[in-house]
Amino acid sequence: MNNLPTSAPSFDADRVLMLARDTLDVEAAAVLRLKQHLGYNFVKAVQLVLASPGRVVVMGMGKSGHIGRKIVATLASTGTPAMFVHPAEASHGDLGMIQPLDVVLAISNSGESDELNVILPMIKRLGIPLLAMAGSATSTLARHATVFLNSSVEKEACPLNLAPTASTTAQLALGDALAVALLDARGFKAEDFARSHPGGALGRKLLTHVRDVMRTGDQIPKVGLTASFSELMREMSAKGLGAAAVMDEAGQVRGIFTDGDLRRLVEKGIDLRQTTAGQVMHLNPQTVSVDALAVEAAELMELRRITSVLVLDNNGQLCGVLNSNDLMRAKVI
Repeated sequence: MNNLPTSAPSFDADRVLMLARDTLDVEAAAVLRLKQHLGYNFVKAVQLVLASPGRVVVMGMGKSGHIGRKIVATLASTGTPAMFVHPAEASHGDLGMIQPLDVVLAISNSGESDELNVILPMIKRLGIPLLAMAGSATSTLARHATVFLNSSVEKEACPLNLAPTASTTAQLALGDALAVALLDARGFKAEDFARSHPGGALGRKLLTHVRDVMRTGDQIPKVGLTASFSELMREMSAKGLGAAAVMDEAGQVRGIFTDGDLRRLVEKGIDLRQTTAGQVMHLNPQTVSVDALAVEAAELMELRRITSVLVLDNNGQLCGVLNSNDLMRAKVI
């Protein structure tokens, strides 16, 4: 038998937009209200985590657990070792994951989660500091906490005032505030962030050096000062970079010749057949250090409007060449 209603409620586009805007207003107000609760307790929470040689173990049930997992990810990627332990599983063996050197961050809007409260005595018996993020300062969780962080909200964004909405947004924002305060206190830098995100765009920019992507050995287009113009063209065509370094007898870079130089000489009507590389080369070519970041080379190439740059080692010797295509393949640009 079909128990579905015979007719669906009429769709009200204006009400949809009104509820969406109200939701954003309620959640924004909830986050801003957190500023009123911030005080020395927040400072103590940061000090407690900084003083801990272990990890921040985050715990929470239901929606608070989902928020806890995100807080763990943010902490771990910004220099604070963290892990999530499910409170219900903790009562059945996972409590062994928590060590005396750790700090526990327990999250519960009501502060009366049975799964959390049942393990509080064990956490205290182990002497583990407890940070409580809850919406009630008189709750069981808050009363057992070493430090209490108030995440209370006036109401949920849900029209029924039931579904965790504003409360979870407040928890997430307070967790972000904790992570940001900790990364600043630890002197965490962009390079540190990149090391924990090697697969991301920032990681590639901050961890990829010129030496990692440059062309070396026989891939480097180069000729001597006395090389004929035809030899110069053959070298450029063979290496396919649209440029060639011009070297003196001592192996020092004296100049460079590019496709752009060729076009300019042709436009001037110069007879190139009798010229040498030394006569047509462009002096003082742009170079980068082999130890430079690839993103620095990309910025130089963009600034000078060139597509290739010569790479020098620490002794000023030519050791490679870098093309914009190499940077694109490495996803640096």
